[in-house]
Amino acid sequence: MKTHVFFVDKNVDDLNSCPQITQAASYLQRGDLVAFPTETVYGLGANAMSTAAVENIFIAKGRPSDNPLIVHIATTEQLYDIVCDIPPVAYTLMEHFWPGPLTLVLPKKEAVSPRVTAGLNTVAVRMPNHPIALALIKASGLPIAAPSANRSGRPSPTTAKHVLDDLDGRIAAVVDGGQTGVGVESTVIDCTTAIPTILRPGGVTKEDIERVIGVVNIDRALVEKEAVPKSPGMKYTHYAPKAPLVVVHGSSVFLQQLVNEKRADGFKVGVLTTEEGRHTYEADVVISCGQRHDLRTVAKKLYDALRTFDTTNVDIIYSESFPYEGIGVAIMNRLLKAAGHEQMMEK
Repeated sequence: MKTHVFFVDKNVDDLNSCPQITQAASYLQRGDLVAFPTETVYGLGANAMSTAAVENIFIAKGRPSDNPLIVHIATTEQLYDIVCDIPPVAYTLMEHFWPGPLTLVLPKKEAVSPRVTAGLNTVAVRMPNHPIALALIKASGLPIAAPSANRSGRPSPTTAKHVLDDLDGRIAAVVDGGQTGVGVESTVIDCTTAIPTILRPGGVTKEDIERVIGVVNIDRALVEKEAVPKSPGMKYTHYAPKAPLVVVHGSSVFLQQLVNEKRADGFKVGVLTTEEGRHTYEADVVISCGQRHDLRTVAKKLYDALRTFDTTNVDIIYSESFPYEGIGVAIMNRLLKAAGHEQMMEK
């Protein structure tokens, strides 16, 4: 299968009449897979009401079958087609954060394909804040199930090139709308619990949410290694580059010592740092993923940096760690998953 690429300028005045959007939407309507940009990462879309279409997502990605998908919508009316018994707190969150990088877990209706929910009685749904995504969903007339458009386990794609690197020939089309903005996936919050529970940190921070609805819980699986994840997909390693990744907690001197030891043993070593630390380290490859004083830039560039290491043939990557606050929580969540939770602590 040839993967068609549709180039679309997100700043076009009327995306709803854009022929590339219309063509891509027709692919979704006939059950094909289409990758498209959101404000977080590129998603791999399929008709959420069609089990056959959704099954193709799992095949193309090599995704475990017990890993649920997020459904993307463009209007509130679409929400009522797929969920029921919406609690008041969910409406409050929608009012403040939709469209945007916040996914709500709500009781599902039977119309949603069971392959989307991995057998759960809830469905994760969000309204993306990207003009191309919204135009495509509207043009298709469908709720769109869309995980990140990459091979399972790989760093998520923030450009159409990343999508093609992983899925060229496996999907019908990709809508190329340039680089995404936020860079890490949406925050997922379960609204079916007495106190809403964050299942995945992301583009909307815990602090942002608590300013709107008060105290929220954090799923134990995010902070306790032995806890059983509430959502099956939370147990898998994601975002990993080809070389082993180790997250280093400590000083730059300690990280450099680790680099020196590996290089002395004949290994080619990479370092993932920020602009502030780019000239601090002596290693075979040093890549910056943004500015430490502005962690939003790190979130935006993190996956691209991890993918860049794949072009360097390094044997191991050491990454600096980041503060567990604000968007830093999401950054560390992704880094530790990419590292398979391999960490080094300075004593």
